[in-house]
Amino acid sequence: MTIKIKHLTTCLTLVLVVLLLPSAVRNQTLTFTHRNRDYAVDLPSAKWRAITVSGVAHDSTEFKYSEQGLVQMRIRRELVDAGVLPSDLVLRQQSSDRVHLRGYVKEKAENFEGQLNGAKYPYEYISAGKPKARLIYYLQADYRTIYRVEFTGAPKELRDLGNQTDFIARSFRLK
Repeated sequence: MTIKIKHLTTCLTLVLVVLLLPSAVRNQTLTFTHRNRDYAVDLPSAKWRAITVSGVAHDSTEFKYSEQGLVQMRIRRELVDAGVLPSDLVLRQQSSDRVHLRGYVKEKAENFEGQLNGAKYPYEYISAGKPKARLIYYLQADYRTIYRVEFTGAPKELRDLGNQTDFIARSFRLK
């Protein structure tokens, strides 16, 4: 009899966890929008924070993960010729990085699906004598507009945040 009650209690606990877990994850997600930006993006954790960076022509928004800013995220809009695909931008970036970055190690670029589809391009390099990693998502908005969602940080930290970077890129959408 007590085994059945324990089993029933365990099953009920599991059901509650499964039902409540998506709600808990959803409650931690923050949506970033700005009146001067034409996009919205979901941030999976309160550790991501927006930073306004003053510029000559206009201010831009960048994001940092944690108080130490271990990983940074930048979002840029690129206007391209008609017919240019995200995979074309990956090839162009690889050619440039191969020449300009010390210790450049290319990883496998792949197609990426989210609210906007495109390509994902990870690589590592050396900056100021320290290993760095960069992960770029090229997301196609229309035939002339591709958004570049770029994450930069230490290789280990960037790898540890792989699920979050994918989540952010999948959530990226136009307003």
